[in-house]
Amino acid sequence: MLNMLLAIIYLSFISLGLPDALLGSAWPTIYPAFGVPVSYSGIISMIISAGTIISSLQSDRLKRLLGTGRITVISVGLTAAALMGFSLSKSFMALCIFAVPYGLGAGSVDAALNNYVALHYSSRHMSWLHCMWGIGATAGPYIMGYALTRGSGWQQGYLIVGLLQIALTLILIFSLPIWKAESKALKPVAVNTSDDDQAQIRGTDAPGPGSLTLRQIFRIPGAKPLIISFFCYMALEVTTSLWASSYMTLARGIPADQAASHAGLFFIGMTAGRAISGFMTMRLDDTQMIRLGQALIFLGLCMLLLPAGSLLIPPALVLVGLGCAPIYPCIIHSTPEHFGAERSQAVIGVQMASAYVGSCLTPPFFGSVASRIGFFIYPVFLLGILALMVYSHERLVHVTKKELRDSQLS
Repeated sequence: MLNMLLAIIYLSFISLGLPDALLGSAWPTIYPAFGVPVSYSGIISMIISAGTIISSLQSDRLKRLLGTGRITVISVGLTAAALMGFSLSKSFMALCIFAVPYGLGAGSVDAALNNYVALHYSSRHMSWLHCMWGIGATAGPYIMGYALTRGSGWQQGYLIVGLLQIALTLILIFSLPIWKAESKALKPVAVNTSDDDQAQIRGTDAPGPGSLTLRQIFRIPGAKPLIISFFCYMALEVTTSLWASSYMTLARGIPADQAASHAGLFFIGMTAGRAISGFMTMRLDDTQMIRLGQALIFLGLCMLLLPAGSLLIPPALVLVGLGCAPIYPCIIHSTPEHFGAERSQAVIGVQMASAYVGSCLTPPFFGSVASRIGFFIYPVFLLGILALMVYSHERLVHVTKKELRDSQLS
């Protein structure tokens, strides 16, 4: 039964990734059809991000009220409805309207599923699940490309992904009894460091009262450095991916077509790295994996600074992707250990919101700075974000270890 539920969660993570890159891959076709400026994609992205932040912050309250299974069904259903709405849209305003349920559906399911896996499964599953997200995010543009090359239009691409989301919604509805059975079976006991497949050692998914306010969450020792480190991670990941091609073309003189192909190496490194990280977590704990990832990012960014033409850029981007791979899943997986099972959903919800804020604000900020100073600052800017991430994470580890020692002595 537990393996069946795990398979459903894996499928859900693929589904989470499928729509993420659709807008970017379809926008060159959408904006001339609707007669809007190319920059208007940012408006839709901002609406989606705003909805995602709001629903992430409400994930603790919703989880206690409904449980993870129902949240997943409702959220995937909302996303499916939004995607179907996109496929039927005849104007830019319609896209903006359907972006609202799209964002609201994405945030709560992301936070709820991540918390559920962090509570009930080992670290390797968290890494592999985020690898599945990468597969979904990679498959989305291929589906859109298939629709466009057939001459079916971008609406057909959204329709295909929307139908896949509807199918997943039906699967999730039929799986609700499994969620209920497993939630009753999993008992909150002391944290165990063994790497047991079921890892049902960290808490329970049963709905209940007592959701935390934002003020209460920020007062938890270690919460602020955790949120800052997660903000920095997403800022680094998205800025790296979004501006890599521009850096190569404008600062290093690499032709645009070659730069575009090199930029994809970052995602290849990250997806492959998450598959590898799942095996490495059998030997290393979450904190060690995060430190290893940070060290790999540092090496990759230093390689970008070396005056070796374009030779080192491809392996440098792969190295940065490999370094990013374990950080996101391991930070989330370690949250119940740092803050306890009862508070993990609230903290993870705020973590996810901070991640979306980082991914939304930092890339345009870098673009504004680089347009004035020059794109040569790309690796230096990323090193600055990395330094703040490392400091915040080490502060988190120090504070939570001190809290644990103090509680054991009292």
